Amino acid sequence: MEDLIQRASILIEALPYIRKFAGKTLVVKYGGNGMVTDELKESFARDITLLKYIGMNPVIVHGGGPQIGKVLDRMGIESRFHEGIRITDDETMDVVEMVLVGKVNKEIVSLINRHGGKAVGLSGKDGQLVMAERVPTEEVKKENSPPEIIDFGRVGKVHRINPEVLETLDTENFIPVIAPVGVDENGETLNINADWVAGAIAGALKAEKLILLTDIKGVLDQAGHLQSELKKAELQALLDENVIQGGMRPKVKACLKALETGAHSTHIIDGRVQHAVLLELLTDQGVGTIIS
Repeated sequence: MEDLIQRASILIEALPYIRKFAGKTLVVKYGGNGMVTDELKESFARDITLLKYIGMNPVIVHGGGPQIGKVLDRMGIESRFHEGIRITDDETMDVVEMVLVGKVNKEIVSLINRHGGKAVGLSGKDGQLVMAERVPTEEVKKENSPPEIIDFGRVGKVHRINPEVLETLDTENFIPVIAPVGVDENGETLNINADWVAGAIAGALKAEKLILLTDIKGVLDQAGHLQSELKKAELQALLDENVIQGGMRPKVKACLKALETGAHSTHIIDGRVQHAVLLELLTDQGVGTIIS
């Protein structure tokens, strides 16, 4: 009986959050180790289906870095990164699109549908959802040596989001699942960091929340301590002081961009924790960092 009462208490704790977020749009970036084990993938699919059934409108943007890396390794193609961004030549672009759109996207759609949701798979090319432009070359200054020129190749940054296709799907209670592949004005396919796409879509939809699932507990300070809540200025300071490095930099930049363009709050949480999305949304404590 005590166990049953405890379960009821959990539901009661969730009630004010369910009421608060009913009818609101939540953009969830799904990637990293949360996509690796079958147990975590099943957990994520159930959580998203539950959110839809209790009245929220989840929009999923997924990555697939580990899966892309495995295929590139098998093909003998080197994976190269700069500040968490995959450098993408023409050959790598073919693999990126094949893995993200043809494999990972369809797997997520299938899992959500199997648990009772109505998921539809898209890429940023569908309905010109994500219009992009190439990331320019970057000059990296080095001490006591000539600067290094970084050519990202077919890596894009979001130029414009056309949300009409997402709004149409929402009216029919579908759950959009989006692969972060965009297109430029000339029709060239570009690989875009999934965090950037999620942030741009969250801003365009004026989402209640942008939630980024990652491989660490959240945003850490200089001493490695989790920051459960940050303001925009505090997060920017951590960026400017290079406390935040590597693959976390695109994530926090996506959060800042989303807040600047209309999202109400953003969250960086640990995707390795089962039911991380539910714990962050529907409990008093949460499991990561909220930036508002």
